[in-house]
Amino acid sequence: MSLLFRPATGADADRVAALHTDSWQRHYRGAYTDDYLDRAAADDRRQVWTARLGTPSPATATILAEQDGELAGFAHVIFDDHATWGSLVDNLHVVAHRHRGGIGRQLLSRAAAAAVTGASAAGVHLWVLRQNTAAQAFYRACGAVCVETGVASAPGGDPAHLRGAPEKLRMAWPDAAVLAAGAG
Repeated sequence: MSLLFRPATGADADRVAALHTDSWQRHYRGAYTDDYLDRAAADDRRQVWTARLGTPSPATATILAEQDGELAGFAHVIFDDHATWGSLVDNLHVVAHRHRGGIGRQLLSRAAAAAVTGASAAGVHLWVLRQNTAAQAFYRACGAVCVETGVASAPGGDPAHLRGAPEKLRMAWPDAAVLAAGAG
């Protein structure tokens, strides 16, 4: 029953991609097209994670949470992504049946800790779709402030995968060290 956190490796790419796809299918309907989510997202995410984890960059960290031998969640952070807001938590996903168990908070804390050691900028930020109100509430409960809005990036870089112009919110923490200490 214990939770184990560890860095992701290339061998984890398929499991990470599957969780990422499932999370998008659950939370991004209406922002991304059904065709993309149902037919292309799995292959797209598999390609992304095979590349990211197969040839890891020293400017990133991917942290896995495993429970009972299964993937429970993951976080991916890109160090010094933005001059003002610092490192980007590019992904934070938890298996649906393990939501509200503290895994997301611990992953967020570990992503912030990785930014403290791997980045030069103090802050941490992420983007969340406006429609994902549960995630917004979670980030606010962890101390984030919405500092900016924008239009969601198209998955795979193809605007045809978007439904209209879905809005995204930049949620930020000015000090990753505070998040690393307080969110876990």
